[in-house]
Amino acid sequence: MALSYFKYVFSVLIFGFNGIVARYIDMNSYEIVFMRAMIGGIFLLVVYLFSKDRTGITNKKDFFCLLISGISMGASWMFLYEAYDRIGVSLATLTYYGGPVIVIALSPWLFKEKFVWLKVLGFVAVIIGIFLINGNIVIANGDFFGVFCGIMSAITYSMMVIFNKKAKSIVGLKNSTLQLLIAFVLVALFVGFKQGFSINLTATSIVPILFLGILNTGVGCYLYFSSIGKLPSQTVAICGYVEPLISVVCSVILLSEIMTPLQIVGAILVLGGAVYAEIIGNRRSREKIPIKEDGNVQ
Repeated sequence: MALSYFKYVFSVLIFGFNGIVARYIDMNSYEIVFMRAMIGGIFLLVVYLFSKDRTGITNKKDFFCLLISGISMGASWMFLYEAYDRIGVSLATLTYYGGPVIVIALSPWLFKEKFVWLKVLGFVAVIIGIFLINGNIVIANGDFFGVFCGIMSAITYSMMVIFNKKAKSIVGLKNSTLQLLIAFVLVALFVGFKQGFSINLTATSIVPILFLGILNTGVGCYLYFSSIGKLPSQTVAICGYVEPLISVVCSVILLSEIMTPLQIVGAILVLGGAVYAEIIGNRRSREKIPIKEDGNVQ
């Protein structure tokens, strides 16, 4: 469990720099996602082919769940990177992380996880925060499509996590490789129909696209998908808010993005509500678990 926590937190730390790296790539959002998924998928496939675990897939239901998860991941990336272009890295990332709220809200029914009412306060804070962030965007520049992309990225993100956790027999490197390759196929089909496969890769974009594909996608996805199946879904959702924290701070410092006072309040509510729900909610949840005299959980 401790190793899974470490791998998960490290993966979201890596993901926190996705939007920053993408700003240094001279391509449109769909081309960036296409190159990211292709390079990351090839990297993981090579690692998988040299690994010892090359067994087949026997559970069709789990593969179907992984298929939906991979499609959802590809869709969430396309929506997210379009939102990056339209409303900025920090605000798009904060909107994207409305997805974990959906996972948290549904986990008692989907995964039979205990729902602690104190966590509801954290969830409400997150929802209000997202509203403050996005309401200001609509008022400021009327970019409804940018906000729509951010919201859709959150919805597809939640679908990715939910269906990946349901593919219980497909784990580790196999899970990560298949997930990323499925996402790549979806993105490739979309880009092919939209503009063909003629992509202009400039010399200045080579290093950041390789960085994004190998480290932020290949390594990051392996750490992420090899850990979330072993952690409670509510913990996965809430601890994932390390990513937007990193992304927001770096976008303000490195990209000189400006957040209004209302958006700063929204960001504090999003991140503070998530941390409160995880720390306080889980503490009260453990306190309610009855313990026998021999020290074992009943």
